[in-house]
Amino acid sequence: MEAQHRSAGTADSRHLVLLVATRKGAWIYHGDPARESWRVDGPHFLGHIISHLVLDPRDGRTLLAAAKTGHLGPTLFRSTDLGRSWKEAARPPAFAPASDSEGLPGRTVDHTFWLTPGHADEADVWYAGTSPQGLFRSDDGGLSWAPFSTINDDPQFRKWMGSAQDGTPDGPKLHSIIVDPRDSRHLYLAMSGGGVHESVDGGGSFKPLLDGLDVVEGFDRTDPTVHDPHCVRLCPSNPDRLYQQNHCGIYRLDRPSEVWLNIGTSMPPTVGNVGFPMAVHPRDADTAWVFPMDGTSVWPRTSPDGMPAVYATCDGGASWQRLDTGLPASQAWWTVKRQAMTADRLDPVGLYFGTSSGELWMSRDEGLRWQCIARHLPEIYAVEVAEAADGMPGVEEAMASAIAKMSETGTISAATTAAEAADAATAA
Repeated sequence: MEAQHRSAGTADSRHLVLLVATRKGAWIYHGDPARESWRVDGPHFLGHIISHLVLDPRDGRTLLAAAKTGHLGPTLFRSTDLGRSWKEAARPPAFAPASDSEGLPGRTVDHTFWLTPGHADEADVWYAGTSPQGLFRSDDGGLSWAPFSTINDDPQFRKWMGSAQDGTPDGPKLHSIIVDPRDSRHLYLAMSGGGVHESVDGGGSFKPLLDGLDVVEGFDRTDPTVHDPHCVRLCPSNPDRLYQQNHCGIYRLDRPSEVWLNIGTSMPPTVGNVGFPMAVHPRDADTAWVFPMDGTSVWPRTSPDGMPAVYATCDGGASWQRLDTGLPASQAWWTVKRQAMTADRLDPVGLYFGTSSGELWMSRDEGLRWQCIARHLPEIYAVEVAEAADGMPGVEEAMASAIAKMSETGTISAATTAAEAADAATAA
């Protein structure tokens, strides 16, 4: 399967955007063709916790934002114009009422953590993972959501999910929802805790994929409850290969095998194989990147020794190379969360990550050199890179008409901005 790509600087009807979700709002960075400069748009939802901001690749215009607000609680917002305007979901993800027949305690969604667009052939389909662990689907572009599959209230899965005290420090969560690009009915998901699971029948059933994965010493590795996958990625160039950054190592899975191969053992022992995020190359299934963190006895979750670095493999995990040119050489005690590192599809591949201290970093050459493109943001929860459509259907014509009308009525002047004209076009 050949992944689509284009060289940096190539003229196209789309442009790169960086979608940055933070503890206090969201920002959108629009890049030029060479990825040399970035125009900032934001903040959006200032003061709200935004866990994930995702662009629909099927139209290049629709954005979904997973939000938690002080007065609205957990909700989702949708924009069909790249963030110029937003509409709250009419029915955000919510668990079904507790069933007396099952004897399971009721649950309440604390926040939506993960968003995944559906298959390319399924327009308007989206999937969402929540905290505590829940799987939801929208068939109308994110306006309304319903529980998906049976896992939310399946007694076996509920046992594997554990309690709120068993999950990550900011709550247990369902994440890494993956749709096989060859088959919309083939799905993967991960739960922290609860392990990695696969469905081949469109979510009708899921089975664990745990063989080969380590767990914390003293626990039973056959029990999904104690498995803590941090991030799972599918290779676009070879959908039969998956990579996983786990609480207990770095792994690779080559289907149809169901046994994960531990490829973290080749990481430098002084750095270790613990981290949260993972990114994969869009065209080379042997190339992937991780961002290690300090996973020693008290789990400080900072860069090892205060010296952050990305590590890359170009041979499927047989070896790893440290990539830190341009990054702080010392006293940088931050880390990168599981959704906060990503790769674009250009050639050479651009890499991007956001830090827990609010810095946004990028590399235009697959990690060889790094530069900081934004500072002083709130704590960054997620970074996505996407190709946004240039222009909006009918907007250019509406803007021209609005400007002409404003000129005729004498309400246009040299101070009139494109945004004002766009607002007038929308009102028209």
